[in-house]
Amino acid sequence: MEPLIRTALRTVPLLTATACLALALTGCAGEDGPVQARKTPSASTSPKPAPALSAAQTRDVITRYSKINNEANADRDRRLLDTVEDGPLYAMSLSDYTETKGLPAKDREPYKAWSYDVTSAKLYIPRLPSGQERWFAAALSDRKGKAPSRLAVFAERPQHKRWEMVSVVDLDSPKLPKIALDRDGYATAVAADGNKQLAADADLLRTAVLDNFATGGTNTGTKVFSPTEASKRQIKVHDETGSRFGNQASTVFKGAPNRYEDAYALKTTDGGALVLFSHTHTQTDTVANSGLQLNPGKEDQAWLHDVPRTSIRSTFVCNDAATVPAKAEPSRLIGYTCARTNASGPPVPTQLHRA
Repeated sequence: MEPLIRTALRTVPLLTATACLALALTGCAGEDGPVQARKTPSASTSPKPAPALSAAQTRDVITRYSKINNEANADRDRRLLDTVEDGPLYAMSLSDYTETKGLPAKDREPYKAWSYDVTSAKLYIPRLPSGQERWFAAALSDRKGKAPSRLAVFAERPQHKRWEMVSVVDLDSPKLPKIALDRDGYATAVAADGNKQLAADADLLRTAVLDNFATGGTNTGTKVFSPTEASKRQIKVHDETGSRFGNQASTVFKGAPNRYEDAYALKTTDGGALVLFSHTHTQTDTVANSGLQLNPGKEDQAWLHDVPRTSIRSTFVCNDAATVPAKAEPSRLIGYTCARTNASGPPVPTQLHRA
């Protein structure tokens, strides 16, 4: 559901295929000499892979997304939304539908239609080898005249014969990553995982993000990432959420099984890469003793139904964006967006003191 995503808030190996051209040998016979072998001229470079789409086609995809997204959101139509969203973004949007439905009617804000401004969009369309899943990224603004402030990924779903948005991240800075473009304006896709030419890959970045939440960055978070607004905000979530109950209850963050392992990477002008990936983590709040209880708030109704609990485990699905240098230097987390996709916990047997 766009553009209202709460901020806590498939790995595709993008290897460029190399074609090998055999050099043909031809013979020339002269009257006074033997046959001579010589090499025929050959191309100095292999043909470029075709771009995922043209710029005009990508704008059509973005326009279609905005239109259908509005129609789906107006009625919280999950099936219609499923025609333009997939992956972690679809899971996050459905959670918003669920939480809104759980609110009293008087507390539900009227839906306001919106659209992405395709005229100001920055398009990052990679050249991709034949047979590889097609995708593209775009820096977008949801208001005309406003600079792009989000990075989105659209991927083709051949089984449905359509393009769907799979990820979107709110950026902390209006300064966009410097994506390397060729003479025709197309980007270069690089491997998001196992890329030895980069200082970090999607797996390491995901581990570091989870560590920011789980330990405040003690183990890997502050080693992999240089301090940015996004990484500091994750650490702040750990520090402040973990202490908000004092000695009456505890809060523990952990990584959770991640259904959305696809990651996307584009080469940057410095030889590094912009990596767009997802992660899933949990937050478990538990009372310190049997004389206390956790009372769900208004936005918890859809999940917990106003039933006091002794422990509450919430699951969050998040989209993340980071720039990774080519050399051994820290990466920069430039934005992340999360949504709670579930919450549950054992109810207290009787009414007890509040935590």
